[in-house]
Amino acid sequence: MKNKAKVSGDSESRERVFEGQPVGAGISIGVVHRYDSRAVVQVRERRIPLTKIRVEQHRLLEAATKAAEYVSDLQSQAQRMNSAAGEELGYILDAHLQMLSGSRLVRGVQKRIASERINAEAAVVKEIGLMAEAFAAMEDQYLSERISDIREVGRRLVASLGHAAPAGIDDLPKNAVVVADELSPADTALLDPDRIVGLATTLGGVESHMAIVARSLGLPAVVAAPGLIDDVKNGEAIIVDGSTGKVFVAPSADTLRTYRLKRARFLRSQQSLKKLKSVAAVTKDGFRIHLLANIELPSELDAVAASGAEGIGLFRSEFMFLNRDTLPTEDQQFAELSQVVKKLAGRPLTIRILDVGADKLGDSVGLKPGPNPVLGLRGIRFALAHRKILMTQLAAILRAGAMGPVRILLPMVCIVDEIKEVRDIMARVARKLRRRGAKIADPLPPVGVMIEIPGAALAADALAAEADFFAIGTNDLTQYTLAIDRSDEQVAYLYNPLHPAVMRLIQFSAEAASAAGIPVSVCGEMAGDERLTPILLGFGITELSMAPANLPRVKKAVLDLNLAAITGRVRRLTSESDPARLKVLLDYIAQAK
Repeated sequence: MKNKAKVSGDSESRERVFEGQPVGAGISIGVVHRYDSRAVVQVRERRIPLTKIRVEQHRLLEAATKAAEYVSDLQSQAQRMNSAAGEELGYILDAHLQMLSGSRLVRGVQKRIASERINAEAAVVKEIGLMAEAFAAMEDQYLSERISDIREVGRRLVASLGHAAPAGIDDLPKNAVVVADELSPADTALLDPDRIVGLATTLGGVESHMAIVARSLGLPAVVAAPGLIDDVKNGEAIIVDGSTGKVFVAPSADTLRTYRLKRARFLRSQQSLKKLKSVAAVTKDGFRIHLLANIELPSELDAVAASGAEGIGLFRSEFMFLNRDTLPTEDQQFAELSQVVKKLAGRPLTIRILDVGADKLGDSVGLKPGPNPVLGLRGIRFALAHRKILMTQLAAILRAGAMGPVRILLPMVCIVDEIKEVRDIMARVARKLRRRGAKIADPLPPVGVMIEIPGAALAADALAAEADFFAIGTNDLTQYTLAIDRSDEQVAYLYNPLHPAVMRLIQFSAEAASAAGIPVSVCGEMAGDERLTPILLGFGITELSMAPANLPRVKKAVLDLNLAAITGRVRRLTSESDPARLKVLLDYIAQAK
């Protein structure tokens, strides 16, 4: 069933327990600071005469300039944060500035003012609504969660057109836990890290900007906890468990005692985990496991270095393409990628090529989104349909590969011909670069495929004959296998990566890679959950890629594991369908050391 608040039966306590998604490890104990960002400015739609269209369009441009000045001020405030969090927020606010400066949004509002002859405020609200719907339909979680950025820019534009500005976050009490429906970048920039000990929201996801900043600041945080903001009051005691996703409001004396002890243990364990940074991830019985990091932005490289990751197992390249009027050039992409390669100093970088479809880049390539973007022209299909975009990106990657080891990862692959086509295109790009005298990777980088479609997992033996490596994306693989959108709270409770069907697909993919003699990694959320480490290793997977913050805990799980003792038990998982027996088997696996 869906998450609901649970009220303690103790007559002297009104403890309420909420469950959401954990995004920042650790435990915070503090007091509620309630912030309701859902209070939106109401605007009235007015019909304007033809003679006033240019005047209204000019009002919009002035408002965009004023809003951009406000965002620039926020950037200055963000620089006061520690380097990782400040840089993360800087990228987000940069995107806001681009949306406010002659972008698709501003052009769309201007066209709407003229075509519908309505006031600027109403045109902004309509245009933001349509853009938000397009983003919400995207399967890629990172992109779909940019919807709050779009809405925030819309709120700022409306405010700059003369309406009351949205309230910010100020006057925080000491040891504050901010509770909100969601936090925009503007809100996040105003947070005082000296006073805040935790964050909890009713909306959002693990890739939202709030989650990114929470991880960067090391704040315990929980997102997607339904009903939370509607059942808290300022000043109430609150506990946020960023490891399990539980939030306790007005906790009982027993709960407080329990979590104070848990917090003390967690802090001690964090100090102990730091000592593992330079220790190789080797099981008790001598099996070497490679632990890498997933990143979305170059600014996360400091966190990668601090975690002790052996390299980047998944670098999402979408940040170079989003919120632009034009596509990035080869030189622009090369500049970004070369800086990442240099910073890694010889550690491998796995670059996933652009994984968005016509629903996002339609304006730039002159293509309208299909009826179902999730199942339409996206990932490798989009790349092969728009080869100029692919060739430009491959050229930048090959040039960056001359400066250090890179690998190319293809998303949404389901047939062998897709891999062959990319190899042919890459060979042609390489020849052109050599004729230009450009330095490129020699030999050409390995080409791998994401196993994230059930069809790809079932055809893994054929794909393994053509690919150089596999990366199993357990998030999408689970969603596609079970037909579950975990961002939809009506069905998210059914999302279960331990479903026997998902387990079988992972096992089959790993066995196909092993038979072909190619490396196989897991780069979905399962890789960063130390409770699932024995299962993945038991399937024969020797490379895990995860958020940098999760890596020390996974390394500890590897060091404590006797792989030979659990392999047989793990394989029994795929033949078990009863949930109760499955839990017993999981506990049985966890006990094997």
